[in-house]
Amino acid sequence: MNRATLSYRSLGQICTKITDGTHQTPVYQDEGVVFISAKNIKNGQLDFADKKYISKQEHNFLTKSNKPTFGDLLLTKSGSLGDAVVIPELDFEFSIFESLALLKPKSENVDSHYLHQYLRSPAAAKYFQAITTGLAVKHLHLGDLRKLKVYLPPLRGQKEIAKLLSTWDSAIDRAERLIAAKEHYYTHECFRLISQEGHQHPYTLLANIATIWKGQQLNKDAMVDEGEYYVLNGGIGSSGNTTSWNCEANTVTISEGGNSCGFVNFNHNNFWCGGHCYALKNLRADVNAYYLFHYLKGRQQQIMALRVGSGLPNIQKADIEAFPVILPNLGKQVAIARYLNTLREEIAGLEIYAEKLRTQKRGLMQKLLTGQWRVNVSKEATHG
Repeated sequence: MNRATLSYRSLGQICTKITDGTHQTPVYQDEGVVFISAKNIKNGQLDFADKKYISKQEHNFLTKSNKPTFGDLLLTKSGSLGDAVVIPELDFEFSIFESLALLKPKSENVDSHYLHQYLRSPAAAKYFQAITTGLAVKHLHLGDLRKLKVYLPPLRGQKEIAKLLSTWDSAIDRAERLIAAKEHYYTHECFRLISQEGHQHPYTLLANIATIWKGQQLNKDAMVDEGEYYVLNGGIGSSGNTTSWNCEANTVTISEGGNSCGFVNFNHNNFWCGGHCYALKNLRADVNAYYLFHYLKGRQQQIMALRVGSGLPNIQKADIEAFPVILPNLGKQVAIARYLNTLREEIAGLEIYAEKLRTQKRGLMQKLLTGQWRVNVSKEATHG
């Protein structure tokens, strides 16, 4: 189907207003009216856990012409870009910072939940990436935001599409909650099992049982899609692929720099360890690699707390070397590792399941939010 024959409208055409929050830092108080920013939107949900407060007088001034209300949308436009949420019914008012855009859809022909799905779609993400500015902190400009083209089927069709996609959201949310619960239990078990050993075995330093080796930088232009070995740098996952490796299988790594520095990983295959990653090599003969991984993974938050620097945080090699480790005898290490491996396999299975759901949803979004697939409008929707 030709895109030109479909009903596309610019975001500016389908909203009565597109604006953002105050560009001036307000005067914060210990209590008052809630004030939020982009950090309060996480995965399509409003999160008021880390909120600030301003006076009622300042709130009234800031929202004189752009008060966030039920059914409006908020979109992150600075830092973490393109996450959106539909404002639910709340029993309190709030104000927003400039890192959030406020969108007021025309309710007579735009369904807020459909627009929410569209703003979080791969097509919208691609557009946001193309129009962002800024090197360190990315920004979306309202003028460019208003030009975003939105496929707009009839209102009843929008509602059916939003309803269909929300079933995947619910399934993904359930999977992610189960993963979080399993991770919590895993961490608890790490502490429980290993702390028992702490009464019988003294701490030793990580440098005494392994060589802390900082990886070698590999630029993007040296990576190849068909490479057999993955590149692990400062992030949680791989950065790409290459044709050579510098670390063998069954190696524990710790991210050295970036927002995820301190993340602990176990590498089952040969890989390339990048310049922002530490590899634990040459383990002492009485150290089980899986046990060491579980020990460090269970204390990942403590390792992350070692980070220094505000712009691009990192963890110093000396601090990793000085990290204390409880080391029971090898037989006990193997027994503990075997049990904890089972828990991590359960988590890995759930993560694969959740990613399959996300992939399915992305595929649906590609078809439904571009008009390639149409939905059957139910009689309830037709007459509702």
